[in-house]
Amino acid sequence: MPVLDREEYIEQAYFFKTFLERLDEDLPSQEILLSIKEEILATTKLPLALDVLRSEMLLKGRLCEGMAHLGHYFAPFQTFVMRQSEEDRTKFDQRVALQILEREARYRSENGKPAGLFVYQFECLSRNRLGYDRGMAAIADDPVYDANWRDWILKARMQLGTVEFADMIYFRSEFYLEERRKLVDPNEVANAPLLFGRQEGRIAKANRGKDPLYLFAALQRQLGYPAVPRSKTAKDQKLPPYLEIRIQRIEKRLHLLEAEGKGKLDLSEFYVQPLPLDDPEDNAGG
Repeated sequence: MPVLDREEYIEQAYFFKTFLERLDEDLPSQEILLSIKEEILATTKLPLALDVLRSEMLLKGRLCEGMAHLGHYFAPFQTFVMRQSEEDRTKFDQRVALQILEREARYRSENGKPAGLFVYQFECLSRNRLGYDRGMAAIADDPVYDANWRDWILKARMQLGTVEFADMIYFRSEFYLEERRKLVDPNEVANAPLLFGRQEGRIAKANRGKDPLYLFAALQRQLGYPAVPRSKTAKDQKLPPYLEIRIQRIEKRLHLLEAEGKGKLDLSEFYVQPLPLDDPEDNAGG
């Protein structure tokens, strides 16, 4: 597939963001796709893609099926992320998947570097446990990567677990070559294509032997790489007020049933309290 125009990625980012927002409003996916189609820039190819997504949604109930049919428009990694979120046996939340795809599309629209896109995609696999084997293969098939990048990604796929991720970046960076020229030979040339810049190499070297999450965070701080969305914890997820009230009532009923079963039912808290009588002395002077 070819690399798309900037306006396509801008509209993609809008689509993923708006789709998520309307899902949170409990709107049906088919209706969301139909309404967003009217809002998308007509000069892009996304409205046609949304027609295919809606047809596959009506037929099979999954967005990933339509995205797979549009391999010339949606990148393999985009389809992979959506498929993982729609698998029956996975715990990967579709809302997190839509956030991932929105930030990725936005980074693409900003002419993001292949290095930044790869680190973002790799962190998505790592944080959400999406599987490195198929995930790295999907990343390698992305048209933004040239032959050197694809070859390195597939080799890195085989080295995971035996070589630190920070070392993978450091040894393929301009900073590593600079250090070799200072310490060994000023005329030394790289024996493999350099894929990462000087700054990425410096940050990777500083994080050798550390948790890769520290490396990801440093790259985001220093170079503006996109941050990977995280799933909300149970504390962050709040129920609507009417559901909270219903749950409180159910808990109260269960408590009363348990007390009745143990013979300790006390209904005094439900008694109407008598109104206080007026003090005769207060009325004496009336």
